[in-house]
Amino acid sequence: MSNQNLTRLAITATLHCLTGCAIGEVLGMVIGTALGWSDLGTIALAVGLAFLFGYSFTIRPVLRSGVPLRTAVKVALVADTVSIAVMEVVDNGVMLAIPGAMEAGLTSWVFWASLAGALAVAFVVTVPVNRALIARGRGHAVTHRYHAGHGQHAAHDAGHAHTDHGERAMHGADAGHAGHGQHAGHGEHAGHDVGHDRR
Repeated sequence: MSNQNLTRLAITATLHCLTGCAIGEVLGMVIGTALGWSDLGTIALAVGLAFLFGYSFTIRPVLRSGVPLRTAVKVALVADTVSIAVMEVVDNGVMLAIPGAMEAGLTSWVFWASLAGALAVAFVVTVPVNRALIARGRGHAVTHRYHAGHGQHAAHDAGHAHTDHGERAMHGADAGHAGHGQHAGHGEHAGHDVGHDRR
């Protein structure tokens, strides 16, 4: 795989994780801040929800390919755990490092600007991590490999369908030729019998 394709896959995989993580992160921060929880409690909730939503974004498409839930969960754990963990460490580390970010209220632009900036930094840091994992056949490469295998099975089944159709068509053609030959032989016998009667 070329370097350009690796980087493209890494960006796609990171955006995939970022979407789920951002939903969980924002939801956790909003709930923790609204309830007046401590920084530690708010971060714990945000991290838990980020993992939950991050995994769910991988499980759903894997389930659509027809595998059982247990298999889909295993695929998500292998594919996303490192990526989400890195993203959460960086994201929450940046939030803690920005003065007043965690203490700012939900109506403060400081809170939302800090959260957006933290997610952006987490994305930039996580892309090379995902790239290295994919290059080694790990991380999101597991899901790509799985979908590729599923596509091969579909193509294999389609090939069998075409083969069976072709065989049926050939069988029908052979039957037609056999019938034609039988009709031709019957005509020859009829002509022979008529000539014999005239004699």
